[in-house]
Amino acid sequence: MQKQDTYQILVLDGQGGGIGGRLVRLLSERIPEGCALMCVGTNALATSTMLKAGAKQGATGENAVIYNAGRADLILGPIGMILANGILGEVSPAMAAAVSGAEAVKILIPSASCGVRIAGTGELRLEELLLDAVDRAGQEIARCRQTE
Repeated sequence: MQKQDTYQILVLDGQGGGIGGRLVRLLSERIPEGCALMCVGTNALATSTMLKAGAKQGATGENAVIYNAGRADLILGPIGMILANGILGEVSPAMAAAVSGAEAVKILIPSASCGVRIAGTGELRLEELLLDAVDRAGQEIARCRQTE
């Protein structure tokens, strides 16, 4: 992957973009200068929701997920983005492979509706999970910025 001057943060989502939109809103308040916040939705509604929440750039669809996952330094989104046929079939096997295989650090939001249970997450509310994800993103960004 070609090194970029800007630290690339990618938020992914599907369906109505609710999780991605909330992540974008929370991240927008905390990302330092030198970071670019982009969103990619599996569909136009998800992308639109994330753009309205404050993402600076957005794209939609399978190719956009595959292309941008490979260019990102940090990826956030629902865990369904790494599952073939995840998010009610919106995530193709190629999309799941691209996201899970990307070199970027991935911070994923667990969801009971995806059929995957993650040990150690307990019964946290979605808002608690989102805040934890944003805290972890902040730590990762700070860590990566120190090594530059």
